[in-house]
Amino acid sequence: MGRAFEFRKARKFKRWDKMSKAFTRLGKEIVMAVKEGGPNPETNSRLRTAMQNAKGVNMPKDRVESAIKRASSKEEKDYEEVVYEGYGPYGIAILVETATDNINRTVANMRVYFSRGGGALGKTGSLDFIFTRKGIFKIAAEGLDIEELELELIDAGAEDIYEHEGEIIVETAFTDFGAMQKALEEKGLNVISAELQRIPNTRTELTEEQEEEIENLIEKIEEDDDVQAVYHNMA
Repeated sequence: MGRAFEFRKARKFKRWDKMSKAFTRLGKEIVMAVKEGGPNPETNSRLRTAMQNAKGVNMPKDRVESAIKRASSKEEKDYEEVVYEGYGPYGIAILVETATDNINRTVANMRVYFSRGGGALGKTGSLDFIFTRKGIFKIAAEGLDIEELELELIDAGAEDIYEHEGEIIVETAFTDFGAMQKALEEKGLNVISAELQRIPNTRTELTEEQEEEIENLIEKIEEDDDVQAVYHNMA
């Protein structure tokens, strides 16, 4: 019983830790959105999307408002979005999206993570042939007919629509992200999240032990405060 309790407690703390990191990541996204297009979500689609995503992970409203207020201040630091590409052990491609106020610190950290994890950092663009950037929208499925929705969203660029764990997932090409966002807003649908993600074109099968090695490397990278998202092509 004691061991089971410790396991549940550890899992809960890990979930809280991930939630905290999600809030930090979205806080940065809100700041960048405001600095790019202003503090009014009505006229700033990137901010509107960031606020929508914050709501989807239950980020407190006061924390969202605080991020907008901070971003409007001239004293708030600027973040630069930088993508790092490399390979982990067993030829697994790993792509890291960051938002940093100190590129020298971030690139040094990335080199350490990849090196200690048995991989190596590569050149920008070296993984372009492995990943395709797509728009991924998650919509609450309740009360929706997926076949009818698919017909309605084809003109907005829907490439694939499917249901997963009570949500409808809509995939679009990178170039159709804005059109799909507008279409979903006009329909008044309950959009849980809207993101641009890197989807691997092919995946590599590994043994259970090899998978654990890659997961440890990815987890180490994700712990970095500058990291916004990590993608890989492990099956």
